Amino acid sequence: MSLKILILAGDGIGPEVCIEAEALLGEIARQNGLDLSIEHALIGGAAMEATGVPLPDETLAACRESDAVLLGAVGGPQWSDPNATIRPEQGLLKLREELGLFANLRPVRVHPSLAAISPLKPELVANVDIMVVRELTGGIYFGEKQEGDDYASDLCAYSREEIERVVVQAAELARQRCGVLTLVDKANVLATSRLWRKVTTEIMAERYPDVPFETMLVDAAAMFIVADPGRFNVIVTENLFGDILTDEASMLVGSMGMLPSASLGTGRTGLYEPIHGSAPDIAGKGIANPFGIMASVGMMFRYSLAEPEIATRIERAIWSAIEQGECTPDIGGNLSTSQAGAAARDCLGEYFFPKAVFA
Repeated sequence: MSLKILILAGDGIGPEVCIEAEALLGEIARQNGLDLSIEHALIGGAAMEATGVPLPDETLAACRESDAVLLGAVGGPQWSDPNATIRPEQGLLKLREELGLFANLRPVRVHPSLAAISPLKPELVANVDIMVVRELTGGIYFGEKQEGDDYASDLCAYSREEIERVVVQAAELARQRCGVLTLVDKANVLATSRLWRKVTTEIMAERYPDVPFETMLVDAAAMFIVADPGRFNVIVTENLFGDILTDEASMLVGSMGMLPSASLGTGRTGLYEPIHGSAPDIAGKGIANPFGIMASVGMMFRYSLAEPEIATRIERAIWSAIEQGECTPDIGGNLSTSQAGAAARDCLGEYFFPKAVFA
């Protein structure tokens, strides 16, 4: 069977880390006898420069024809005017909407060797393993907008269906992980949050009585992520809250360059990307951390390509490279992007950690 992967390198450090991801795909294909077809297309600022739009029709069509899509990053200072009518980020938002990618999975797992570089005390982040499930295609980002010189508004709206489908995704993960599902909302103030709480409580009682469940206000959750992150297992929340909380949680591991993500819908095709953004301050310097996008490749094999054993091997290889200090400066090493990528690929056959860590 041939598997078709589309790479959207994008802007900033996106092309640099995508080189390492493509090399990883090639090595995985070689070692496992996989027939992988890899193609490339434009998105974000790079697409705007070439075509005038952040998501060309050709790119969207290529995404629809692929088994999985790997994204580097979008955006940069040359397109940063918030008043501009066309911006790179619009390409990513439209892609999520067009592909129906309603659930964003962001795992936050702290490597023991990196506990010391976390802004928090090492004992607080030891053994942290959180899965944040963020609703991705609804809420305030996609609501009706009004904007003038003296007044502006952004509508936050959710339907029962939008809430239900992402909550089911999160509940299934909590059941697999044998953990607690935490709904994060602002039900004491927001009507949309009260609907989230009502729908989620009904689903958990009717379909997942075996899964421990709690609700938490978003301000309390923001506090506990830094005060007691180990209390969380699976978090489910709406679009805006998820965006903010996952960036906060990313610092538990010491660097945003470490974390992957998967955006999933009802179909097989998913979008996989590191959470670090385009990082224009280090673009072109050869020091970007490739582990976030390499871990995203791992999630791609787990969720879209139905190869969980390969996903586990990739995750173990990254952790093995870190254990040996073979990493970029942001996490205490001295390797370049390409050197760190090569180090992780060299570890694909090594096993430094028990398999259960990566289940």
